[in-house]
Amino acid sequence: MEDTTTAWRRSTFCASGSCVEIAHVDDLVKLRDSKNPELPPVVFTLREWTGFQERVLAIGKSS
Repeated sequence: MEDTTTAWRRSTFCASGSCVEIAHVDDLVKLRDSKNPELPPVVFTLREWTGFQERVLAIGKSS
């Protein structure tokens, strides 16, 4: 079932509508696929989310 109560956001760079979306819920960050919102999101603590972002940015800089 799709979550209709959480405020999901996607990047302003998302032109196609097929992007990941994030939501901040209490001290957690949820990540989901906008094409499949009925699937359960990946849930990060704030510390995990920061580490995830840092790693993604590092990968982007190395390619």
